[in-house]
Amino acid sequence: MKNNTNNIVEVKNLSKNYGKINAVDGISFEVKSGEVFGMLGPNGAGKTTTVEIIEGIRQPDKGETFINGLNTIIDNKQIKKIIGVQLQQNAFFDYLNIYEIIDFYSKLYGNKTKTIDLLKKVELIEKKNSKYKELSGGQKQRLSIAIALVNDPLVLFLDEPTTGLDPQARRHVWNLIKQIRLEGSTIIMTTHYMEEAEELCDRVAIIDTGKIVALDTPGNLIDKLIDKGFKPKRTIKKASLDDVFLDLTGQNLRGD
Repeated sequence: MKNNTNNIVEVKNLSKNYGKINAVDGISFEVKSGEVFGMLGPNGAGKTTTVEIIEGIRQPDKGETFINGLNTIIDNKQIKKIIGVQLQQNAFFDYLNIYEIIDFYSKLYGNKTKTIDLLKKVELIEKKNSKYKELSGGQKQRLSIAIALVNDPLVLFLDEPTTGLDPQARRHVWNLIKQIRLEGSTIIMTTHYMEEAEELCDRVAIIDTGKIVALDTPGNLIDKLIDKGFKPKRTIKKASLDDVFLDLTGQNLRGD
């Protein structure tokens, strides 16, 4: 079934309990085709459980989720063909180089995209003969994204894609995410970096105790806070320490 609206992801009255804990408590929202949608919240807020239900990894206690008109539980096999999932932690083959790892996943999905093109896209072409354990943190993250792209997904899920990266590596992952979006994929991402969400996301859902407490564009959410009379506790400067770091060390990737 083809989705006839501009919403490629639909979440309807989603609930998930773990014993007495309401991990997800009646959440509903839509994600528009082609947008970058951020899910923000403190640890334990319910965002990871929500994303895993949308991906078809977990079953909800109540509610339904759809991707491109397909029910993520009932149509689980079809869903796997149209989504890509990047995780924070991965277990890859120790004795394969990264070209062979990507090539393996490409063949597994029956993908026609050339492995060499994916390596170029994530800026790992010079590391194609390296083993996974030889990669830096930034390189491992970009490899994870490359593998999530092997089936040319309609919807790409990114789980805190820049955690632990230095400013140079983080900016390069940001540029990669922007490029993927421009090529037509819808992106749903979680992050604890508010600057990252503001830079990348068209809209964000802020989740706390299993409920969505706000959903809007980053700009609108900031304006609403200011309209309430918010005053920052410290002076906001025109540049950040990230900017200082990049100005002094350069934008180019090194060992990352």
